[in-house]
Amino acid sequence: MTKTDRLVKDCFNRHALRSALAMFICIGLITGCNDMYDSSRIKPLEKNSFFTDGSSARIAPEGTVARGRAVNDDLLSTGRVNGRLADTFPFTITDSVMARGRDRFTTFCTPCHGRLGDGGGMIVQRGFPRPNSFHTDSLRERPAGYFFDVMTNGFGRMYSYAPSVPVEDRWAIVAYIRALQLSQRAEASTLSNEDRTKLFRLAQ
Repeated sequence: MTKTDRLVKDCFNRHALRSALAMFICIGLITGCNDMYDSSRIKPLEKNSFFTDGSSARIAPEGTVARGRAVNDDLLSTGRVNGRLADTFPFTITDSVMARGRDRFTTFCTPCHGRLGDGGGMIVQRGFPRPNSFHTDSLRERPAGYFFDVMTNGFGRMYSYAPSVPVEDRWAIVAYIRALQLSQRAEASTLSNEDRTKLFRLAQ
């Protein structure tokens, strides 16, 4: 066998070895994928003998934060600054924020508080206790953070809305509550000509 023949044979053997390795890797990957595709699953709250307590549902470790819920801004997430309820907002209040606040207020708040925030919601008409009006002096003087805190943690008969209303939407609702409070005592002379025209049309 010539030197050239040996070189060709060595190259062929190395190529064959690489091909064989690639084939075995592909077979392993395909087999693994099939195993994952056909693997068993556990239904919610199904018993599981793998854990000593027999439960498949595991308790999240202490301090676990849900995805998208990590917030380092105290004002935004608690309505407080240095531990005290703040009378400022964590972001600029724009027309779109007000529109969102009105939408969320209508959805979550009007059943109890009414569209004007006067406490005359539908549940009151059905015999449930009437909530306080937002237009009393005591609530008009409350800082914005107070309303955010109540929505977040609940107050009296009102339960927490934190699980169902995102942080930004709660602040949008607070902004709309402030607008409602202002609207009930605002003088028509302070409005623009366009807004006065709209107001008078609604009053007719």
